[in-house]
Amino acid sequence: MANRIVRVVAAVIEREGKYLITQRRDEAVLGGLWEFPGGKVEEGETDEAALAREVHGRLGVDVDVARKLAERHHEYEKYQVHLTLYACRLPPGGEPHAVRVKDVRWVASADFGNYRFPPADQATMDQLLDLG
Repeated sequence: MANRIVRVVAAVIEREGKYLITQRRDEAVLGGLWEFPGGKVEEGETDEAALAREVHGRLGVDVDVARKLAERHHEYEKYQVHLTLYACRLPPGGEPHAVRVKDVRWVASADFGNYRFPPADQATMDQLLDLG
């Protein structure tokens, strides 16, 4: 059983009926898979601060963190993930681009099936978007 728990936050950013998703770099853990942008929460950091830091570092854009949408606990083979999704907004004129990710796309929720997501992300998205 996996002992280590990793706290992860992700931004759900919607624009004109599409959601912002990012592709993990090939050399990353679960490389090549897609996810809502975000990352790990560091010791002593709030979810909101971690999310702002991670989104800026990965996409080169600031985000306004709004409200918590969903959370999920998922066990992988060597660790556990506690994933929390937050509704976020881009500032006027903010346009994300791939900085520390392989790719960035705006995708309609109906098209999520065309993308491979990590299990924790998929379960949370299903819960959030009522796709399951």
